[in-house]
Amino acid sequence: MKQLAPLGRILFALPFAVFGINHLVMKDFYLGMLTSFIPLGAYTIILTGLIMIAVSISIITKKFIRLSTLVLAGLLLIFILTIHIPHLLADGTDKTPILIALLKDISLMGGSLMIAGYCAEEELKKAEK
Repeated sequence: MKQLAPLGRILFALPFAVFGINHLVMKDFYLGMLTSFIPLGAYTIILTGLIMIAVSISIITKKFIRLSTLVLAGLLLIFILTIHIPHLLADGTDKTPILIALLKDISLMGGSLMIAGYCAEEELKKAEK
């Protein structure tokens, strides 16, 4: 089963590269999703895209995976708290796509934390040798 781990790691990371590129290319689309209390508008979207690309590269190349997955989990938590929950609580919109996006980001955050935990265990095993 350990042979599947590299494939799983890459399959987990690739969509974040695509999401990051989308943030850079489709800024106007993402601007429409921002809630009023998120500062700096387009700059926040660009920064988010760059973070997602960097995290994806880090996970794929196995450099700073633990740090990157913790950063990713934090970013996803910010999405949940500042985008999904406010939209879920807003009146007059269809809640189904918002709920799906919320649950997707919760599961991705869980996966990211699992990878961070796995990497921490691997680092401890290497240190003990």
